[in-house]
Amino acid sequence: MSRNTVQPNGWVAIRLPSEVTRVLQVVPHTTISLGKYGSFPSNLLIERPFHLTYEIQDKLDGESFPRLRVVPGTELNADKLADVSATESADADEVIEPANGEELTLVDESGKVVARSTREVIDESARQTLTMAEIDQLKKEGAAAGKELIAKLMLSHTAIDQKTAYSLAKYKLLKEKKYMRRFTVLPLDVAMLGHWMLFERDGSKVMEMRQEMIGLLGCWADVHFGGLPIDGEQGPHGGRWLAVDDTGGLLVAAMAERMGILHAEPLEGEQATKEAVEDEENPKTQPAGDEADAAVADPSASPKAQRSRPKRPRKDDLDNHYALTNSITLIHANSQPNLSLLRHFDYEHSDPNPPYPYHPLFTNLLPISWLQLLDPESDPTYSEPVPEVDSDVLSSWKTNRRANYHRKRRRWARTRQIVDATLAGGFSGLAIASTMDPISVLRHALPLLAGGAPVAIYSPTIEPLTQLADCFSIGRRGAWVSNPPAEAEGKAAVELENWPGTAEFPINPALLIGAQVQTSRARRWQVLPGRTHPFMTEKGGASGYVFTGWRAIPAEGNITARGKFNNRKKAKTG
Repeated sequence: MSRNTVQPNGWVAIRLPSEVTRVLQVVPHTTISLGKYGSFPSNLLIERPFHLTYEIQDKLDGESFPRLRVVPGTELNADKLADVSATESADADEVIEPANGEELTLVDESGKVVARSTREVIDESARQTLTMAEIDQLKKEGAAAGKELIAKLMLSHTAIDQKTAYSLAKYKLLKEKKYMRRFTVLPLDVAMLGHWMLFERDGSKVMEMRQEMIGLLGCWADVHFGGLPIDGEQGPHGGRWLAVDDTGGLLVAAMAERMGILHAEPLEGEQATKEAVEDEENPKTQPAGDEADAAVADPSASPKAQRSRPKRPRKDDLDNHYALTNSITLIHANSQPNLSLLRHFDYEHSDPNPPYPYHPLFTNLLPISWLQLLDPESDPTYSEPVPEVDSDVLSSWKTNRRANYHRKRRRWARTRQIVDATLAGGFSGLAIASTMDPISVLRHALPLLAGGAPVAIYSPTIEPLTQLADCFSIGRRGAWVSNPPAEAEGKAAVELENWPGTAEFPINPALLIGAQVQTSRARRWQVLPGRTHPFMTEKGGASGYVFTGWRAIPAEGNITARGKFNNRKKAKTG
């Protein structure tokens, strides 16, 4: 099965004519409702490509469900491709030039008069001869997917001949957004999910992090595919990133997408199973020419299809459960991390025993709590191993008791592997999007990074990041070298990496170089022939800022300059 088509039980983004985005799961044999735009069977979208625009048609006689029509690109862009230069040049004098002693009339996008000159006032509502009752009746009838209603609205407009070609196109576009029963199916990626959360849902749950900030975090943290495990090497090695995510999993999803571990591989043989189910559901009473649509869309025929999954490989409870490279170690503050947004990518983080084959995030996403990082012996899950039981005694237990025993041993083994690998350090980068104080986070996270590892921190406001940048300023670093605090004297570089901080030096300023704070915001533009301009209004809220820097390893001992020097004295001139 290809990721370029809509998958059963997969998540998609549907763009409506009103530019509103809906995120939903395409469950087979169900009905998808788009509110006033209509509803249709979900099976009509399965195995069809993304980026197609559909039109919900009227029900045919004898059918209980509406069909979908793929709208071609020529029809979608007919107004943009139309040649209006001749009309505009011919009507330019009549439309633009006012009469003697008169001023131009100001109208908004919908054609409603905002302000006018001393010309006779025309009632705007009187221009449309259709009453609201007649419009409601046409909407209920839903003839021709809303095109008939739009045509009657335009024909009933008494001043339609006074509009320019551009004004007429804009008027038609507004009516299409309001009445046309069309929608576009888009793949749900990280950018689309962030846009949906920010504009359609609650932006505070993702810390109002826009697409520009997501891109900056991934670039400055240098998140990329970290390579495959090295044969024969047992300990952790390169391609491991550290993350602190308070956005519900949006940051983790963005990092996983860059690392190639966000999506699960399709099941082998599932396409053949799906085709067999469709052949079984195909009735012979459907009209010719649309047999495939009608057979798949009929909700009455819905036998359950069992997916052919490979068997789970048996392994010891104490074996390594997580990947050694190309992984994300997530530090969280609760007993379980908040990764609710990852369910849109078919990963359920709360399931400790998912079906095989595993999702890549199950083996490459390593959650660890702050308690396990700072004081692992205080966590009973880490410090209290499950005692081993003889096989004879284990076989005499009931099934539920045996399953609980294996589950506890696997959980203890996973926790030990995560904590030991995290404390070993050597991470390739650090990405943070958290409401916690960034100084306190870096105080414990910086020592875990390898030399030269990038650091990227997002904050909705600039104040926490400017305070953090001041901790690594050149002046503060010079004061640390020339006049170190009394608490730091006589300590080795390893001990100074875990510096608890003082009022003057909240964190060791020698651990990070190149500290800077930046922001970026892309403006939306209207791009139409002859009238390209940026939108004057857009969503407010937090602008968002990103702190960047690189992990430094302070040199121990005195530093001396070596090399050949030219000590020639300048010749004296008489």
